[in-house]
Amino acid sequence: MKLNKSIFVLLIIVLCSLLLLRTYDGEIGMTKKIIFTENAPKAIGPYSQAVQAGGFIYISGQVPINPESGSVVNDSIESQAHQVINNIESICKEAGRSLSDIVKITIYLTNLDYFTAVNQVMVERFQEPYPARATIEISALPLNVDIEIDAVVLANE
Repeated sequence: MKLNKSIFVLLIIVLCSLLLLRTYDGEIGMTKKIIFTENAPKAIGPYSQAVQAGGFIYISGQVPINPESGSVVNDSIESQAHQVINNIESICKEAGRSLSDIVKITIYLTNLDYFTAVNQVMVERFQEPYPARATIEISALPLNVDIEIDAVVLANE
């Protein structure tokens, strides 16, 4: 009798696992699609610009690199923030989405004194309702830039 209960519990676990792995289109398993555009900087490490999975697009942290010249934009925090958002917007466009489809961003700043200036850029570039957001002060960022932003974008509605 104990063996039958064990088999029953195991079957329930397997069935629940299959239900949890079911994606929005009804397929079993989680599929992922890599998003890449020449209109945003190429990855400077072993990562993708963005990955679409489970109804969302996860955009890797973007730094203020101009994809046309390959140079770092570093004359002001405002110009850096605009370039980072340009890069995110280019990745969104490649995926058929826009800045208004972003549901969450994380902003990394080397100095929280930049917070007000970055907020102003956010108001200029995003419309209400604004995405959820976290802002974190960090000791250093790649290429000695002052800002990096990653994003989560709604892929399915």
